[in-house]
Amino acid sequence: MTPYYADDLVTLYHGSMFDVLPELGRFDACITDPPYGTTNLAWDRWPTGWPDAVAEHTDTLWCFGTMRMILARADEFDGWRFGQEIVWLKNAATSMITDRFLRRHENAVHWYRGSWPGQHRALPKVSRTGAPSGTRARPGDDGGPGGDGVFDRHFKPFRPWVDDGTRWMTSVIEAKSEPKRGRLNPTQKPLGVLTPLIQYSVPEGGSVLDPFAGSGSTGIAARHLGRRAVLIEAREEQCEATAARLTKPIEVGFNLEGLTT
Repeated sequence: MTPYYADDLVTLYHGSMFDVLPELGRFDACITDPPYGTTNLAWDRWPTGWPDAVAEHTDTLWCFGTMRMILARADEFDGWRFGQEIVWLKNAATSMITDRFLRRHENAVHWYRGSWPGQHRALPKVSRTGAPSGTRARPGDDGGPGGDGVFDRHFKPFRPWVDDGTRWMTSVIEAKSEPKRGRLNPTQKPLGVLTPLIQYSVPEGGSVLDPFAGSGSTGIAARHLGRRAVLIEAREEQCEATAARLTKPIEVGFNLEGLTT
């Protein structure tokens, strides 16, 4: 296959994910924002069977969407295990519906295959604000490699924890939506919500897949972190805009200060 765009870390393919994926290898994770299939827009059509197609190439999947979308398509995630979910808290609520609470959030649901200890899990830390919280104790099994992910206060020893000016990142991530004027895609995700997901699931030097690349934000975030990314996008006009974005230097206003592993 000939990439639509390629540099040292990011490769973009134009075409259907079902045609492109069989030509690709394995990835540490897939992080993607598929069409939800919840509107009448021409591009908003859920590609039936895509979770099974992705399962041939990775054991870790982060899927953005609404709970309405996830529950309606739950049978398509058979074979995947539910890991957790994060909530992206937006800076403003947007909705054309007046009979439900205005939605100011979006979910990213984490699915995995195989065993939980076998997953790469590097929970990011962020700079702590406020007064120092002193020295505390925490369970010996923090869910890291080799653990079972369960806090057992009766049988597992506690180990000391010293406040180093950071805290573990929570499951609610606040990140401003991309400004409409600068958006290349109507559902463009901010780098601030993609970066911690890549840090968590993709080791240094690893690779991430996004079969619904849209504006290429997964690739931008991965490149900033030194990870490799393979993007697939079916719309050629979107590929053209994404390729142009990928040729630009680091975007103004985005940095990784205060976000560590």
